[in-house]
Amino acid sequence: MSYLNMKDEKLIPVVVELNTLLANYHIYYQKLRNFHWNILGENFFDLHNKFEELYTDARTKIDEIAERILTLRHHPMSKLSDYLEISKVKEVSPLKSDKDMVLEILKDHKILLQQMSEVVKKADEASDEGTIDLIGAYIRELEKVSWMLNAWTKKTSETLKNSMVES
Repeated sequence: MSYLNMKDEKLIPVVVELNTLLANYHIYYQKLRNFHWNILGENFFDLHNKFEELYTDARTKIDEIAERILTLRHHPMSKLSDYLEISKVKEVSPLKSDKDMVLEILKDHKILLQQMSEVVKKADEASDEGTIDLIGAYIRELEKVSWMLNAWTKKTSETLKNSMVES
């Protein structure tokens, strides 16, 4: 019985992009765990907690993405070897400075946001409002986290673009 008002052939590109996002999120999740375990230095407490917050959120999103694929009547990828093969997020050594770890995470956020845009594009073509809604919320959340992490990398003497700010 079909409970969806969408044609399966239109959903296949959505599922492909969702599986790619799922792969990216798995590698991102493990990288965050790695950084959480290996952070050192004066920012240990802040980043140890932040990385745990981020990987907990990623774990939830992994489950939701897989369940969305199942809702669309397809199987999510589930083999680590497949994730490693198709993910644009790549493994790195955890032996990095705190700032380099955050910069690496920001690089991954860019990849995740690009992939989310691909998912939304394919979902729009398939009139898949459920996927658009799910991923739209992810985009908003990840953009905010990225802004905060980016702010953390700055010196306090730096300023934002002030072309719209009156003195």
